[in-house]
Amino acid sequence: MKTWTPSEPIISISNVHKAYGSFQVLKGVSLDVKKGEVVCIIGPSGSGKSTLIRCINGLNDIQSGSIRVEGMEVNDPKLDKLALRKNVGIVFQQFNLFPHKTVLENVMMAPVIVLKQARTEVEQRARALIAKVRLEGKENAYPGELSGGQQQRVAIARCLAMAPDIMLFDEVTSALDPETVNEVLSTIKDLAQEGMTCILVTHEMGFAREVADHIYFTDKGVIVEHGPPDVFFANPKDPRTREFLGKVL
Repeated sequence: MKTWTPSEPIISISNVHKAYGSFQVLKGVSLDVKKGEVVCIIGPSGSGKSTLIRCINGLNDIQSGSIRVEGMEVNDPKLDKLALRKNVGIVFQQFNLFPHKTVLENVMMAPVIVLKQARTEVEQRARALIAKVRLEGKENAYPGELSGGQQQRVAIARCLAMAPDIMLFDEVTSALDPETVNEVLSTIKDLAQEGMTCILVTHEMGFAREVADHIYFTDKGVIVEHGPPDVFFANPKDPRTREFLGKVL
């Protein structure tokens, strides 16, 4: 397997167009993400943010352009999507946990059923991941017994159980009560500090400023402006960026 150096993109997106019928959601989006980078994508609702990261994981097809992830062309009809999704985990706004399965069972399911890994080995790893997301003692709880923030952390642990190289987060705090948001952001911050390559669609500007290596602002399907957080927030160039930040900061 190829080793990715910090100087080359592990994800390379070039001139991507995506439409639903006649509605153009992405209009020539290009960006690169290097190994270990944390990239935050911000922008108004309907600007194409969530669609973009779903395209990275092959959940949405694109009409034209290229998305390469670890050398794999995502839009190749012959692509092994399972191989892609093993390496690229995604956590959604909705937790999507199995309500009739315990926390431990939820975290163990994919490696055991999809990857056919040994249950004893997976259980050991799953327990370590549950502790990692600060839910030790909740292994035998059911999702309905947990807060929204706890459920979202289980969803992150479940994703990590596949041992991905890249994590995508699609507005993972937007369905949470304000008091539970920080629990989830703290877990993501830990992953970022450990060197996980992360792309986050987020409305949490303070968090983006703190953890991101690079911020992208999208509006109406295009990248309007991007840069490192200190430059992006202190000196936005485009009027649309300034207007947006004026509303959310």
